[in-house]
Amino acid sequence: MATAQVRLGAQPAGAEVARPARSLWADAWITFTRDRLAVAGLAVLVLLSVAVLVGPVLWKQTAIDFSRALQGPSLDHPFGVDDLGRDLLARVLEGGRVSIAVGITAVLLAVALGTAIGAVAGYYSWLDNPLMRITDLFLSLPVLPLLLVLIYLFREALQLALGAQLGVFIMIVGVIGILNWMPVARLVRASFLSLKQREFVEAARCVGSPDGRIIFRHILPNVLSPVLVAATIGVGAAIITESTLSFLGLGFPSDTPTWGRLLFDAVNYLDIAPHWAIFPGLAIFLIVLSVNFIGDGLRDALDPRRKI
Repeated sequence: MATAQVRLGAQPAGAEVARPARSLWADAWITFTRDRLAVAGLAVLVLLSVAVLVGPVLWKQTAIDFSRALQGPSLDHPFGVDDLGRDLLARVLEGGRVSIAVGITAVLLAVALGTAIGAVAGYYSWLDNPLMRITDLFLSLPVLPLLLVLIYLFREALQLALGAQLGVFIMIVGVIGILNWMPVARLVRASFLSLKQREFVEAARCVGSPDGRIIFRHILPNVLSPVLVAATIGVGAAIITESTLSFLGLGFPSDTPTWGRLLFDAVNYLDIAPHWAIFPGLAIFLIVLSVNFIGDGLRDALDPRRKI
């Protein structure tokens, strides 16, 4: 009976209880959830994403009503109406689809291009210098003037070939992605230069693994953490760039209500209808701020020197 009580009793004082094994991503998630700003940013981003996906289906007040032109927020129109009497809440929700899609797609293009160039430059020494000089060349280009020139040259041709909305979407995504891959390339290159000299890479070479397998199976997975952080921050920058182009009247056509286009249309009515600019601007502010908080949280969560 005494023996049974000893076996079933509490462990002696000072004894250490082994923690259940967790993966790297499980540890990163636990660290991420402890960052209140990052969790709040993730909640806001999810809420905005669900709103722009589901909102236009549930809130379809898109009819023109000149009798309500430029009226402020009310129960019938929570965000007010524009100069044609169209509901701004419906237009903000519809425009969010385009703005968020542009930001995510442009960042995916920039990350894919930058990761490929940085991996090749970091692994193959004979390609490092020419690829990095090309990267320096792109870094020296003025982004906004070049954006304006490219859009002026190719906008009409793409609209005629692919349609007004699809042509402009591909053009803006391509231009933003092509002009923002350089920081990712330099980040990946630096990581490859460090990792390709590590023992596990030398062991892979000793057993006869080809270069492609070493790059994709051994080195690249260890580079994804900083690339993921850079991608989250790049989404906010891409959304601001698209909004800037739309605000200048060089983005999507007037019948496509992106957040930047709504701000452009509201410029002439700021003194009598400030709500027209406040709500699209607030949407841009919230999503960019939430993405930046998520990026900061991921940077801390994926830091190998962290302690849990």
